[in-house]
Amino acid sequence: MEDLNDVTVTTCHDSQYLRLLRMHYKQNGRERIWDMIKVHDSVSVIIYNATRKCLVFVKQFRPAIYFHHAAENHTLDGKMLTIDVNKYPASLGMTFELCAGIVDKDKSLAEIAKEEIHEECGYDVPLESLERVVSYRAGIGTSGGLGTLYYAEVTNGMKVSDGGGNREEGEYIDVVYIPVEEALEFMWKDSINKPGMLLTALMWFQTKKLPDIKRRDFSKPAVKVLI
Repeated sequence: MEDLNDVTVTTCHDSQYLRLLRMHYKQNGRERIWDMIKVHDSVSVIIYNATRKCLVFVKQFRPAIYFHHAAENHTLDGKMLTIDVNKYPASLGMTFELCAGIVDKDKSLAEIAKEEIHEECGYDVPLESLERVVSYRAGIGTSGGLGTLYYAEVTNGMKVSDGGGNREEGEYIDVVYIPVEEALEFMWKDSINKPGMLLTALMWFQTKKLPDIKRRDFSKPAVKVLI
């Protein structure tokens, strides 16, 4: 996944996923403009594996994060920019995230969340076991897309594949298991690239789920499984 080569950046005039817009409006008698992008809404899932006593995340390369690191010493200026991958390795763009996906199908949010769990993490989760946590607005200064967070509890018995994303769509995803005892340390580690919603989801899990899970699951040893 970190085999990165031939990186160039140019301006974008059309996109399958983003649409650049400009709003003109009057606020308190003053003419204003605001540039923004239209994006798909999304779902994300915080997953707890009761067999392994771990939280299940995904790790993948995010070009925007990678470019943010490289852009510290580069200026695009309307031209094509070539990035030296020896100076800026792919690891700079690796992020740890919740299992997630965009809402681009004529299905319920829960159905899309179930599909993403199967596709990215390899678990077949019953639809009725998905717990809706909260909806929120992302990118409030740029997109305002609606995200919805779900919770799912899985076991090793629900594992039906290795996950890893949809290779036909160019996804390369690693499934990562973090023991619940290490979740807080993981959450506050600045050296790890992670989105803000992951922090919110972990705080929710710590307060709403972990106390009952500890009483139920931590009287017996976790099952050791090689990743």
